[in-house]
Parts: sequence; structure tokens; C-alpha cells
Amino acid sequence: MQAFTEFEGVVAPFDRPNIDTDAIIPKQYLKSIHRTGFGPFLFDDWRYQDPGDLDIDPATRRPNPEFVLNQLRYQGAQILLARENFGCGSSREHAVWALMDYGFRVVIASSYADIFFNNSFKSGLLPVILDKSIVDGLFQQTLAAQTYRLRIDLRDQTVHEPSGRTHHFVIDQDRKHRLLNGLDDIGLTLREAAKIRAYEARRSQETPWLFPDTAQGEK
Repeated sequence: MQAFTEFEGVVAPFDRPNIDTDAIIPKQYLKSIHRTGFGPFLFDDWRYQDPGDLDIDPATRRPNPEFVLNQLRYQGAQILLARENFGCGSSREHAVWALMDYGFRVVIASSYADIFFNNSFKSGLLPVILDKSIVDGLFQQTLAAQTYRLRIDLRDQTVHEPSGRTHHFVIDQDRKHRLLNGLDDIGLTLREAAKIRAYEARRSQETPWLFPDTAQGEK
């Protein structure tokens, strides 16, 4: 998992509350367990004017010119500004994977659905929670500017506006440690690889009947 320390990027405003995971990545695209390849289908029903599926090349479809991510001013956006209860609905991890595969590293909203919020940290997406009044102000500034950028410093837990105004956000310290060091659940476990190998070696000696392949090799 890619480490997250400090990041600056273009902001895309998605001015709708209660965006559910089926809207983020529709069900017909959930046929893969790989974390990549979902970006072209992010917000699929709003992003295109015709229906799609995995066997249809997104490049052949008609983009919706009114949709925020199809507008030139938001091309290359890596920070998504959203409204309350973002990521509600089903528990699919693909919603986070689609956001990241598109290029988003940060989502800023006043609240999130719990499962989406937890899944974000496991894949390296930073979900920042700010007060609703602050989010309202960021929407106003983003919509007023041709290109609006924010800088996020995870070490200080701060969001920096171009004006110099700074907003502090709260994050669980264990999750912060994982993001700063690029550690998902597997990476965290592999840090103890030597202890795991030592345990397995000891157990294979103490209970050889549980390790038939090892026992067979010793004969």
C-alpha cells in the first residue's frame, strides 16, 4: 500500500449527499477481486449517457458533459469533496478501489458510512472529516475557482487552503500510523514474518502430525 504523508491536488466537488456504494461502482463491475481496473467505471450511471458492462470499452461510450468529473476544470482531480453520509449502502470494497484507481487519494466530507470509512483506510484512501460549515465553505471556493487545490498533511492532521487558512481533522492514531507507513493488514502482518516462521518451525517439531508435508520430507 502506498504511504501517505503530505499530498496536494486538484479538488472535484460532488455536491450530493448520501452517495451510496452502488452509485460509486455499480454491481455489474464487481466480478473481479483485483484492486485495479475499476477507475473507468467510477460513478458509471452518472458519468456516461449509455449503459455499460465489463465487456464494453468505456472509450466507446458517450460521456455525460454535465457530470462533474467530465468537466475540463476537474480533470486530474485527486481530492473529492463530498457531502454527508458518503459511501452509504452495501459493504463493497470495490467502491474504495474504484476511487483510488481513478486517481483519488483523499475524500473530504462531513460524515461517512461506517463500512466505507473503515474500508478506505485498508486500501490507502484518506477520508477526512470536517465540520459541515467548513465543507460548505470549501464547496463555495471550489465552485468559484477555475482550478482549486488543497494540501493535506497527515502528520499534522491538517487541511491547508490556498488562502493560508488551515483546518484540523481527527484520525485514529493506529490508522494514522498505518497510512504514514503504507501498511495494510497484510503489510502489518508481514512485519512479523520472522516470528511467524519461527512459530511454524517450532510447531512442526512439536506436532509433526499437523505438518504431513514436513514429516514426509524428513523421512
